[in-house]
Amino acid sequence: MAAPVGARSFLAGAVAAIALIAPAQAQQALPLLPQPLEASSAGKGFRLADGLAIQTPSGDAGAEKAAVWLRNGLGLPARAKAGAPTVLFERVAGLPSEGYRLTTSATGALISASDDAGFFHGAVTLWQLATAPGGEVPAVTVSDAPRFKWRGFMLDSARHFQSPEFVKKLIDAMAAHKLNTLHWHLVDDQGWRIEIDKYPKLTEIGAWRIPATAPGAPPLPRTGGFYTKAQIREIVAYAAARNITVVPEIEMPGHVLSVIRAYPELGNSGPVPDGIHSDWGVYTWLFNIEEPTFTFLDDIFAEVTELFPSAYIHVGGDEVVATEWERSPAVQKRMRELGLADAHAVQSWFMKRVEKLLTARGRKLIGWDEIIDGGLAPNATVMSWRGIKGAVLAAQAGHDTVLAPSPDLYFDHVQGSTAAEGPGRGKPNTLEDIYKFDPLPPSLTAEQQRHILGIQSTMFSEHIRGDDRAAYMIFPRLSALAEVAWLGKGRDFDGFVDRLIPQIDRVKAMGLKPAESAFIPSARVRAVAAKSATVELATQVKSEIRYTTDGSAPGATSRLYAGPLEVAFPTRLRAVAFRGGKRLPGAVDKRYDRAAALRRDDRELRACSASHSLALIDDAPAEGPRADFLVNILEPCWIYEAAPMDAVTAVEVEVGQVPYNFQLNNGRPIAPRAKPATPAGELEVRAGCKGERIGWVSLAQATSPALTRLTVPVTPQKGAQDLCMTFTGNGNNPLWTIKSVQPREKTAR
Repeated sequence: MAAPVGARSFLAGAVAAIALIAPAQAQQALPLLPQPLEASSAGKGFRLADGLAIQTPSGDAGAEKAAVWLRNGLGLPARAKAGAPTVLFERVAGLPSEGYRLTTSATGALISASDDAGFFHGAVTLWQLATAPGGEVPAVTVSDAPRFKWRGFMLDSARHFQSPEFVKKLIDAMAAHKLNTLHWHLVDDQGWRIEIDKYPKLTEIGAWRIPATAPGAPPLPRTGGFYTKAQIREIVAYAAARNITVVPEIEMPGHVLSVIRAYPELGNSGPVPDGIHSDWGVYTWLFNIEEPTFTFLDDIFAEVTELFPSAYIHVGGDEVVATEWERSPAVQKRMRELGLADAHAVQSWFMKRVEKLLTARGRKLIGWDEIIDGGLAPNATVMSWRGIKGAVLAAQAGHDTVLAPSPDLYFDHVQGSTAAEGPGRGKPNTLEDIYKFDPLPPSLTAEQQRHILGIQSTMFSEHIRGDDRAAYMIFPRLSALAEVAWLGKGRDFDGFVDRLIPQIDRVKAMGLKPAESAFIPSARVRAVAAKSATVELATQVKSEIRYTTDGSAPGATSRLYAGPLEVAFPTRLRAVAFRGGKRLPGAVDKRYDRAAALRRDDRELRACSASHSLALIDDAPAEGPRADFLVNILEPCWIYEAAPMDAVTAVEVEVGQVPYNFQLNNGRPIAPRAKPATPAGELEVRAGCKGERIGWVSLAQATSPALTRLTVPVTPQKGAQDLCMTFTGNGNNPLWTIKSVQPREKTAR
């Protein structure tokens, strides 16, 4: 049987890469993730160096599929030499759905399962044992089955397009975590990503946009893309070979600007203004509710269901702003004809019509929890994103539900609070935050809890540009999600971290680079004296931090961090973390003199208001690295806390400007900028946000479309002061931002 396309390229490298790790570094616990329900180890195992034979029951396609994946994942030859250990697949009735038994010994392994998914999960467990440090498969007995039937991840390819190659790498990594559902968000206001033969303008127009830029900045090249039908078929088959179902999402009746740009007759208010499709946020454009709209949707479903064999089709249903329906005479007339009282009733009616279209094609409707408003379609499944309330309401009403709550399981949030994090939603959602999520609402009865199909993490990609950035945001948090979805009680974060380290090596070997946020020591200046600074080191996970102050690379025998350090000027501080004798990914390397100790970047400044903070990527340059800025988009205001001001004569501020391209759901209140004294506006510095202005500078000097360093002379101040920085101006576009603040002193200290 031929190996699926690309199987060797993504998985076989794991063996070669991980085999280089010294056996002495092997963890005591079985290196399995998710942790199995029951596992024990005793006796002698076998070595891959001796080769490995694989045998499946004659005519058992499910066992053969798992065997092919295992053979390619381990880089095994088609034929093993005589006397090599043997892996036997055995179909046994009565084991749980998706469950398996695995036993290994010196002679090989036995994988028992009652269904195809169980065979695949058993193969994944054996693969993890074989790719752990040391190169030997230990003698184990594993009995295992998943907690939930839906264990998923949502990839948003509508806001930013990912390459087909990346999608397949993601599928490989999901399979290695025993996840089984890829929810593919293919349609949104900013992009339509599916080739549809009957409506070619969807991809000719709806798949492309010119990114927004700040006023006066050079234009950026067109961006976008779409997946051809051939590419989708290949990806769906690739996923199926790895026990993963791809569930497509076609948004409606809102989040459809990309459709209405291509076919304005499906909307309520005529052609879409130029350029608006490059905004982020919640648009007000909706489908109209005339019969041609449902003909269009049925045509779309005809082609989508031919591409995706999944039982479910996701139809969105979220964030429907009713303004257009309320203002449209045609919609109001139709509402009266149908006896619909309000917009919630219209949405309910709309979704019930859509469910009938899907039912006629043998599919089930699933949508975001707003589809509850106004009344659920008879057989709808609810995906709860506004916390878990939607899941509770659905289960209590006897409907199936999937938990995908924001912010608990949202991967568009940054993973830490250092400048290395890059763009994303500003409030960190750490590895431990994901791991500690409890997916079973206690308010539900045991019978109602049976309606919880499972959980998934979600990554909307407004601020996630490029395949590498997507991988950074997904991993290793997806490992935490996988264990929460698989394992019930008895989860332990410390044990998870130990088992995560070899799993990260496996993910890297697939061509994906995970974030190191949980492991890199952060270095924070807590106090500054004349000739030294107090620096605090910390990691998100329990670890030993080893550091040097002489510029040399730290190692396992370097000084052990035991508390805040008094760092004399000048010093180069370098630090790494160790756990169980193994070095964790990442390192910190900082040079401290007095100026460096006084500098604060945007992640070290405090926002005047924590809500609506985003780490936005700059709009320049067109190619290559760009800066990012943490800013509250409704109240841009930054505080440098307790700045020592006795000798400060000026504050040097690194500023940027980005487009204010946000659709704010009919307009949320935006804090007005103070009236400017000069045509270009000013950067103002105050002693406290309600205190006197102690300095300002005209923004006319900030001519770069990227970063500009402005020097703000300040009046003399005494002692420590909270410096509050804001911008004046007429309007909100551009959105001025701050990257760093550097106090400048009149004399060297």
